[in-house]
Amino acid sequence: MARPDELVFAPLGGVGEIGMNLSIYGLGNRHQRAWLAIDLGVSFGDEEHLPGIDLIMPDISFLEKERKNLMGLVLTHAHEDHFGAIIDLWPKLQCPIYATQFSAALFEAKCAAERNPPRIPVTVIPSGGRVDIGPFNVEFIPVAHSIPESHALAIHTEAGTVLHTGDWKIDPTPIIGRPTDERRLRQLGEEGVLALIGDSTNAVREGRSPSEAEVARTIIELVKEAKGRVAVTTFASNVARIKAVADAARAADREVVVVGRAMERVVQVARETGYLDGVQNFRSPEVYGHLPQEKVLALCTGSQGEPRAALARIANDDHPEITLNRGDSVIFSSRTIPGNEKAVGSIINNLVLQGVEVITDRTHLVHVSGHPRRDELRDMIAWTKPQLLIPVHGEPLHLHEHARLARAAGVPRVLVCRNGDLVKLGPGDPGIVGEVPSGRLYKDGTILEDSKSRAVVERRRMAFSGCAFVAIAMTAQGELVDEPEVDLVGIPEKNKAGETFDDLVFDAVVSTIEGLPRARRRDPDALGESVRRAVRAVINEHWGKKPPCLVHVLTV
Repeated sequence: MARPDELVFAPLGGVGEIGMNLSIYGLGNRHQRAWLAIDLGVSFGDEEHLPGIDLIMPDISFLEKERKNLMGLVLTHAHEDHFGAIIDLWPKLQCPIYATQFSAALFEAKCAAERNPPRIPVTVIPSGGRVDIGPFNVEFIPVAHSIPESHALAIHTEAGTVLHTGDWKIDPTPIIGRPTDERRLRQLGEEGVLALIGDSTNAVREGRSPSEAEVARTIIELVKEAKGRVAVTTFASNVARIKAVADAARAADREVVVVGRAMERVVQVARETGYLDGVQNFRSPEVYGHLPQEKVLALCTGSQGEPRAALARIANDDHPEITLNRGDSVIFSSRTIPGNEKAVGSIINNLVLQGVEVITDRTHLVHVSGHPRRDELRDMIAWTKPQLLIPVHGEPLHLHEHARLARAAGVPRVLVCRNGDLVKLGPGDPGIVGEVPSGRLYKDGTILEDSKSRAVVERRRMAFSGCAFVAIAMTAQGELVDEPEVDLVGIPEKNKAGETFDDLVFDAVVSTIEGLPRARRRDPDALGESVRRAVRAVINEHWGKKPPCLVHVLTV
């Protein structure tokens, strides 16, 4: 009798970290599996550790090798950490993509904003609908989140049903879109859920996430009370928050001016897909300066401190149309993503120095998370009754706490894994049965580099200790043609004793060349290596750092 097909799961991003989500499910045996990919997202570069890197993406080398067996890519929702890598990576996969209407429309708008985007077809599936993708039957179950049309995915297979939650929360009053479909999730629990692959972002927080409706009430009060101009910044994709801000502006008899391309794009897509029906028309930035101070509200991008986004330019007083003055107010209707604290803090400080009143979630309920807290996680477990729970979408602490909560809630099996682990879900006992290649790709300008790339490693070293450049011209007999040229970048001008580093390095180069036997001086590689070592040594002696040193030897 033939053995039944195994159902396996492997995260290639988004486990042990928040962002860069990519999960794959396989059905078959060790020699031949059909694969289904869920989400393909990015995380953002950190200038301190990855200077010049814009985006970080999951390594998809495994999927490239399995391309003929990759049945499709399904999107849970249209946040950048779930779909931001598609334009760069899809050409390597060329598989069908499935998404609901809003996600597909936002992706199309994102492609249109690119210079030369690849033509990427997306099959639109209705919210609550089902689609056969190879041997997988995928059901889109509505869940509340901070963007329209977020969906948990019930992946139905011969080996059992997996619930991949995506990003979700329980919000009975979500302002826009449908609440989390408790009825269908309970039905799934009765039918039998083999595994729950669940969002862990807020697993350390007790209680429940407040509702978007509560935030809307706070924003209405704050905008009504404001005396001068008001600016509100939030995640551009949060259409419910955009509607709440629009309602607050209308209640206070203010016009909404939309500032920032990402916000303009989402507003356009939300209007086209019906999510802003009945909401007043917004104005463009050119009219901002012509409206009375008490009649205007600027809705801005830049809640995460992005240097070229609208709010940073306003705070630095270099935005061409939008200005704020003493007595005006800025509402940060967002939370600061870990790693962005310095950038956001700098904007807040600049605004405060200008006499602007800054309101954040530290003092007012102006933001709520789109992710479930512990009581909501317990509800999901109670509704779906999974045989196995695997925490994902979180840093190690979040995964650990979600796992501990699941065990306490009576889930029979709980398994914590890492990116690259191949997990057997069923039939039979679940467990980690292997490993698949995983890692990171860095978007460096227009080029994708892997994490070991020379450019990434060297730039990090140069950011820490500068760089030394030396050019030497030698005769075929091993004599200097002229004085060496030395150029030091990012290195102090003088040491503690007041000696210039240019002179110290120059002397070290000349003395090294003169001290070498003639045979080594005639060998460009040997000469270059000796000079490189000498330059790094002398700079380290006087500065305590060893910068990269590039030596160019020209033989004439």
